[in-house]
Amino acid sequence: MAVKKNAAKKPSFSKEFLEKMKEQLLVQKSKLEKDLAKFTQKNPHVADDFDSKFPEYGDKEDENAAEVADYAARIPLEQNLEKTLRDINQSLERLKKKTYGICKYCKKAIEEKRLKARPTSSACVECKKAITQEI
Repeated sequence: MAVKKNAAKKPSFSKEFLEKMKEQLLVQKSKLEKDLAKFTQKNPHVADDFDSKFPEYGDKEDENAAEVADYAARIPLEQNLEKTLRDINQSLERLKKKTYGICKYCKKAIEEKRLKARPTSSACVECKKAITQEI
């Protein structure tokens, strides 16, 4: 007896819901890009990659120490913002391809409630729990 693979269940989201999610994602994207522009410059060779600018406070020893400390503090912030920006861009791409709201693991529809809480979700609650071993 042949076993059927889980077929993708096309989510039945309303056009209004999808437009609202797109708008929310675009607002978040704009905010992230503005936040990144405050202390980074866009890497022209890599999409969604930014490089922290090294601050210039002066040549005194205490100013040099502050420059290094501030630069070191910016790196994890830059990485976190870049990851969030990549998630947003991937979600916008899924909206374009009409695959938004489909779990990338089980191919079932992601609950609307989950997408409202986290618009960049690419996995349903069950798969996410299994992946993070919360079951």
